[in-house]
Amino acid sequence: MSVKIGVPSKGRLMEKTFGWFADRGVELGRSGEEREYAGFVRGVENVELVLLSAGEIPRELAAGRIHLGVTGQDLVREKLGGWEQVVEEVELLGFGAADLVLAVPQAWVDVGTLDDLDAVAAAFRERHGFRLRIATKYHRLVRDFLRDNGVADYQLVDSQGATEGTVKNETAEAIADITSSGDTLRANHLKTLEDGMILRSQATLFRSRRVAHDPEDHAALKALLETLGVG
Repeated sequence: MSVKIGVPSKGRLMEKTFGWFADRGVELGRSGEEREYAGFVRGVENVELVLLSAGEIPRELAAGRIHLGVTGQDLVREKLGGWEQVVEEVELLGFGAADLVLAVPQAWVDVGTLDDLDAVAAAFRERHGFRLRIATKYHRLVRDFLRDNGVADYQLVDSQGATEGTVKNETAEAIADITSSGDTLRANHLKTLEDGMILRSQATLFRSRRVAHDPEDHAALKALLETLGVG
């Protein structure tokens, strides 16, 4: 047996994760061609690299098929109900920053807060006969946020493509999506509500609470975390 660590399989998130580990004395790398999902670990014993999409890593942690995983806080909180009972945050990695925000059209000059949105949503339903639509990929996080802030008269519309374009395409009246600079929102004539910050997210090293450790795994995990200087 060996300790398995899940890392994003491509892009800047993979590169920055490899760099973060390398800075702490653990070399991670892809084996063979770019399309292959095999990897290697050097600097510690009995640790195996598993290359996955960032969205798969929460599921694999929850299932106990990997011991550690690097992914965004937004993905863990969205995909895992009661996430704190399923995984533990070991270390914030300081990259992959993204904000999940609630945004409305810039033309809604009188809508700047959640209270304003609540009033508009009620008026919208009365006028149109259906609830105001909010397009998002993050149903759990948005639903919980709006419930906690007293906004009720809305419906969530699933968006797996370019969420910012749904308002222009008239398939939604507002959106909740990840942004880093806000440039894409502004380009699509959208603005973030003053109190519309749902979650500040960044890449994080998570540990599964669902893995059954044998003594060898426990020792390898302890050695890895000590080498990294975390946990």
